Amino acid sequence: MELSTWLTFFAASWAISISPGPGAIASMSAGLNHGFRYGYVTIFGLVLGIWSQLLIVGVGLGALIAASGTAFTVVKWLGVGYLVWLGLAQWRAPARPMVAASDSGEVVTQRNLILKAWMINVVNPKGTVFLLAVVPQFINLSQPLSTQYLIIGATLAFTDMVVMSGYTALASKVLGALKKPSHIRAMNRTFGSLFIVAGSLLALFKRAQ
Repeated sequence: MELSTWLTFFAASWAISISPGPGAIASMSAGLNHGFRYGYVTIFGLVLGIWSQLLIVGVGLGALIAASGTAFTVVKWLGVGYLVWLGLAQWRAPARPMVAASDSGEVVTQRNLILKAWMINVVNPKGTVFLLAVVPQFINLSQPLSTQYLIIGATLAFTDMVVMSGYTALASKVLGALKKPSHIRAMNRTFGSLFIVAGSLLALFKRAQ
């Protein structure tokens, strides 16, 4: 990949990462509920989701999802259902200070946070269609494709980790000012509503004709 091509993609990657979406909501939710140091692992799950989407596009399954109405609809509604479920769970979350493990014995492991974040990105067909529209513009078919996909994957991972760490840190700082259960409950319901809105927007997303 030529340097000029990579610089253009690098700039596009920042725009992609900064744009508000389910990933940003997940990062802020993790920072809100678990603080920065523990909630940061959510970002690794989001990056794994991006890499999974890129792999889907790279092996051609993305084109199938984009072209097949049935495949697209199945994946889309899986994504919608998952985001709405996350929203309802966040909405009903108890109003307690940020913790990784509660006194009730409920443990939120880093593995669970990573898996949850991975699911958010991997069941989003909008991301697949977006990568199908953007990535080919930066691919040189006369050069090894695997190397170019590695560069693209690393670039997306870097920008997303930087941006999402900012979202996570912002939410964890906001949480530090929240003392009353009513405040924490309001924030939980705010993020729960945002997940539900993200799911609703995904439900309205249609394939380009």
